[in-house]
Amino acid sequence: MRRIRFPNISNVLHEEPGQPLPLWKHILRRLFTRKPIEQILREGSNTDMKRVLGRLDLIAVGIGAIIGTGIFVLTGVAAAENAGPAVIVSFIIAGVVSALSAFSYSELASMVPISGSAYTYTYATMGELLGWIIGWDLILEYLVGAATVAVGWSAYIVSFFKDVFSVEFTPKTTQAPVLWDNDTLSFKVNHGSYINLPAIFISLLMTMLLVFGIRQASWVNQTIVAIKIVVVLLFIFGACKYVDRKNYSPFVPRRQGNSYGAKGVFKGTQRVFFAYIGFDAVSTASQEAKNPQRDLPWGICVSLGICTALYIAVSAVLCGIISYTKLDVASPLVFALTFHKNTRWLRILIELGAICGLSSVILILLMGQPRIFFTMARDGMFPKIFGRLHHRFKTPYVPTIVSGVVCAVLAGILPVDILGDMTSIGTLLAFILVNIGVIIMRYTHPELPRGFKVPFGPFLLPVPGACIALVVLVLSDGPTIYRLFIWLGIGIIVYAAYGYRRSRIGNPEKWSPEDIAYFQDKGLAFDGGEDGLRLPGKDKMGKPSTVHEYNESQPSLGNAGSIQEEAQIARPAPTAMSMPTPHHYNASNE
Repeated sequence: MRRIRFPNISNVLHEEPGQPLPLWKHILRRLFTRKPIEQILREGSNTDMKRVLGRLDLIAVGIGAIIGTGIFVLTGVAAAENAGPAVIVSFIIAGVVSALSAFSYSELASMVPISGSAYTYTYATMGELLGWIIGWDLILEYLVGAATVAVGWSAYIVSFFKDVFSVEFTPKTTQAPVLWDNDTLSFKVNHGSYINLPAIFISLLMTMLLVFGIRQASWVNQTIVAIKIVVVLLFIFGACKYVDRKNYSPFVPRRQGNSYGAKGVFKGTQRVFFAYIGFDAVSTASQEAKNPQRDLPWGICVSLGICTALYIAVSAVLCGIISYTKLDVASPLVFALTFHKNTRWLRILIELGAICGLSSVILILLMGQPRIFFTMARDGMFPKIFGRLHHRFKTPYVPTIVSGVVCAVLAGILPVDILGDMTSIGTLLAFILVNIGVIIMRYTHPELPRGFKVPFGPFLLPVPGACIALVVLVLSDGPTIYRLFIWLGIGIIVYAAYGYRRSRIGNPEKWSPEDIAYFQDKGLAFDGGEDGLRLPGKDKMGKPSTVHEYNESQPSLGNAGSIQEEAQIARPAPTAMSMPTPHHYNASNE
């Protein structure tokens, strides 16, 4: 097969000898400079994060993140407001598109096992600007997603206390102060409600657990996953006897404004996409997996397959036991069962399972977001404090705490539907770029070992995966798309003000060995060689050293004044096994 080379903008916009590069070309080349894949692999393989997650742990991470709001919350909302009983079709479409993207995630995760997920893949294939955009977009997917689930958790905990202990919590402290009107596409005040305290509580509780360590969080997650799978199966087989075929008619209700009809089915697909974001959360645990090249594809694909089957079964039973018009509530499974006799204990079990299930989703999403912050900070995109591990727990504790606090604030003041829509559209954008990334990597790095390859070549599955995700994204309602562009616009401003000026690849002259030593991670060493990597400012034995070694045979980034020099250094090696030595720093340039 003829090899196709994707041109590097840094090489296309070359500088003629003796002539200064025009400013616009300099900026354009900077924006599309790619991070060397060899540097990414070196940093990932030498991390100080604890590698404790096996194959079953990663599958549990995927299931823990996937089964949650999609089943226990958004199924009813999507049926009532968008698709009617055809929400079953919405789940099938979302599952198919997610499967296409899951194959792409699996290939890239097995090639580049780094916690940055889609951010790292895009940075390596499409350059710094698009890498930043998808990294900023992932905040919508994980951080806002965790807030969405926390709101659903609050609704179920209120219902649980009411059914089991006959205790009713006041709406003043258990509901958001604002609501979203799907007909007028605008916010309205939720009179009598001020803050959602249960949502804030669970966000902070999961944050605290994650600070203490990934192993402890994994044990909790596995226990919760077992409980919620049992509860979901109890609902499917316990409620199926109440199914009335009349509730399936009309299967696709006539279109009314922004709801129902064929567009409603796709709008429902866009909404329930939120239910599938868990499988890509597996890739954020890459640097804590024992064998990421082998086990990450298993964790992604197996967890998605199990959860897709459960989603379709639950939505079919739910729409069969009650009219879809009544399902616009935060706890639809329990609410639907209240219309049938002798279901009290089943409702209690479902509430317990939902509380456990939603807890694990919050846990996994709040695990993923800090690790993306962590990776971006080490690339210079965020302040250095976000890229440092806790000295004892070896977790990215600063971004974990910041993410948890922001999640708690969002969950305390915003409703579930507006949060779910924002998360879904962020997920779709990530799917598009990851599918494109697989195609690019097949031709720019065909020699790199892959623990998994997308079946049937680089086009048959990734191209439809990207196109369908784009169609679903375009069919989102106007305000959701506007919010995405506003969010990305804010991200571009942040990038221009900080990331563009501080990135390690684009501004190597601004990074000293002391800056890298701040991270306290041997994977980010400046000096080293065939004898191995070591912390900057330390000798081969790991002891402090005041001399920064410099190898004359290696290029120095200490005085790299032009991006052309960096582009030459960043060019990929010809083979997968010939890994370049880390960039050396000339201390005299300071």
